[in-house]
Amino acid sequence: MTSLSRRDLLRVAVALPAAGLFARCRAMAAPNVNRVKITNVRAMAIRNIAGNCLIRIDTDSGLTGYGEAGATGPMARARIETMKGSLIGKDPLPIEVHFHNMTTLMHTYMAHIPTISGIDMALWDLAGKIIGAPVSTLLGGPFRDAIPMYSHGLNLNMLDKSSCRDWAQRIKEMPEGFTAFKNGIDPLLGVPAARFAPTLTTQQLRNVARGYANCREAVGDDIDIAVHCHNELDTPSAMAVAKAVEPMNPLFIEDALNPPFSEAWMALRRSTRVPLLTGEKLEMVRGFKPFLDNQAVDIIHPDLAFAGGITGTRKIADYAAQFRIPVALHNVGSLVLTYANAHFGGSIQNFYRSESQLGRPGRYIEGMAAGNPPDVRKGLLKVPTGPGLGLEINPDFLRKNLAPGEEYWG
Repeated sequence: MTSLSRRDLLRVAVALPAAGLFARCRAMAAPNVNRVKITNVRAMAIRNIAGNCLIRIDTDSGLTGYGEAGATGPMARARIETMKGSLIGKDPLPIEVHFHNMTTLMHTYMAHIPTISGIDMALWDLAGKIIGAPVSTLLGGPFRDAIPMYSHGLNLNMLDKSSCRDWAQRIKEMPEGFTAFKNGIDPLLGVPAARFAPTLTTQQLRNVARGYANCREAVGDDIDIAVHCHNELDTPSAMAVAKAVEPMNPLFIEDALNPPFSEAWMALRRSTRVPLLTGEKLEMVRGFKPFLDNQAVDIIHPDLAFAGGITGTRKIADYAAQFRIPVALHNVGSLVLTYANAHFGGSIQNFYRSESQLGRPGRYIEGMAAGNPPDVRKGLLKVPTGPGLGLEINPDFLRKNLAPGEEYWG
């Protein structure tokens, strides 16, 4: 009998949960197989969802599925044209087949995972509507009926204690009751967000230490604060930032180093006791595997709109579970992505938290719902119980908030 290596065992272990997932979905879908056909796949961008766009899949039954892609409208539409032939006229229910066909595309273009992510999300929404069940049920859940969320520290000067106190008062009065916030480091450094920064100076590091200490003093111990980087630091700067914020007891440091895995992540891991989190720009299991294999981070942070949709991210979560690593979800997108996060977070055992734009001034994202608005209490988002994602979209909201140059569903 041939013995299996540790790598072989892990490969088998990660395949088993996925096999169970799709078997459950297939069994629930069986009475509806080949009753519905896809008639169109479209993309449309709206404002204020971080450059993402919405995906819509229409069928001959009148049912429509919605997803969100980590791509602009023009980019997603161009990539959809390369995949339409494998989708139009097909039954939407064999999602694993569609996922395989889309993600293995190599000629004449390599598969574009962010666009595929939105299509996959829309297929799950559509499957739930056809079957008459929430996506979380199709995924094998629920492990929980509400998911913990974290928000953003906005409209404050972290170097000004008075501004920090005002911010602390505002967040404690928010009806959503968030108890965790991530605050951006870039204003303290005086550098643009998401741009590579030169090695930090002593003064910049003093600002980092003081700014986060001011936030901790303002909110006390009842609110968790995370350090929000944008992959802008070099290795010695990342180590120094971790040392500077450690007395504040941060929830985590996000995206301190360049996104792909490198030995720099291992050096940072060895240098600090502060939890490390990364992953919002990584795709598929292949992007996360070296981080997990080397235990380089404490929490992975995929984005359903970038990493492979619900199908691809479930494979990532199952692989992470073999290492007892929790899964957080990145999200600065629309209510479609937010509801998808809720279903996904409710359906996996190793879920940690989801990022959210809910509760921001003006409640822009919330206006997307025509019915069943998001239910957030004590920082927990209730997993919707309606079919599919459980989101009824307000078409007037979409029309009023089209991104520049976009037409209403093309």
